[in-house]
Amino acid sequence: MKSWLAFLLGLVLGAGPAAADPPLKVGTWKTAQTIQPYFYEQFLNGEAAVQVFPFTNPADQKTALLAGSLDMCGTTIAHAIHSAAQGQPVVVVAALCHKCSALVVRKASTIATAGELKGLKIGYVPGTMHEILLREVLTRHRLNPEQDVRLIRVDFFDMGLALARGGIDAFLSGEHFPALAVHEGYGRILDYPYYDDTVGTINAGMLVTRQILEAHPKRVLQLVQAHARATEFLNRHPDQWLARAAAFGTEPEVLEAAAANMELAWEMDEAFVQRAKALGARMQALRMIERQPDYDRLFDLQFVKRVKAER
Repeated sequence: MKSWLAFLLGLVLGAGPAAADPPLKVGTWKTAQTIQPYFYEQFLNGEAAVQVFPFTNPADQKTALLAGSLDMCGTTIAHAIHSAAQGQPVVVVAALCHKCSALVVRKASTIATAGELKGLKIGYVPGTMHEILLREVLTRHRLNPEQDVRLIRVDFFDMGLALARGGIDAFLSGEHFPALAVHEGYGRILDYPYYDDTVGTINAGMLVTRQILEAHPKRVLQLVQAHARATEFLNRHPDQWLARAAAFGTEPEVLEAAAANMELAWEMDEAFVQRAKALGARMQALRMIERQPDYDRLFDLQFVKRVKAER
């Protein structure tokens, strides 16, 4: 009888299992550069439980987010801009990673610059940050991406095999695939094709919906706090970062080689937003979007600012 009364009292006072907050649901990729969500619960100090759901691309994560199945997910900044330009109610609340891309050619080739890719087959994934970088680097070397090369759609996981077998002559992808190509002896990194200072090396961020932001700001703040703590911990302890990433199935030696081209991040500021605007302008010039989104609504810096103020 006493235990039953205690249970009922717990319900009234807001304690006990029935009053517990539901787990925070977060989507991300199983890659070293997007690993932070796997450490969130460690830095929430018992305030909340976290369920992490792995995805293979930002579009599927965003779809789950809009459906209400996730509280937060990873996304590339390019995909966030594309989604917002279509009127979708998405908001970037923290950075996730910078850099992470490389242009790879066959090891046996004599190609010395991207300008020598004329007439060759290049693997890419449409609609990604890597496509934008590929088109930019080709244009900088006075090659027309539509006329001077053959762009071949290849999944990230198939690029290495396609390069090794001669199905493509080059590919532009995110890590760890460039480092893997070098490690296994069939590829050579030709270039790290990042933008000039107007865009810099921004790559990905953490996304929520406007509905979640407005209805549950405490939940969003908890996630950004955990994201910041996890990011700083992993940056201070690269051995633990790469050891956890190796559990995804990539050899430690490959991750160690890729680490110099990966940067975990959480902070955003006005300069970050300006780089995103410059990226959006490039995307529109490439006809990847028809119009620019409202960047003041797409990027919300309040949570990052609150975390920084608490330190």
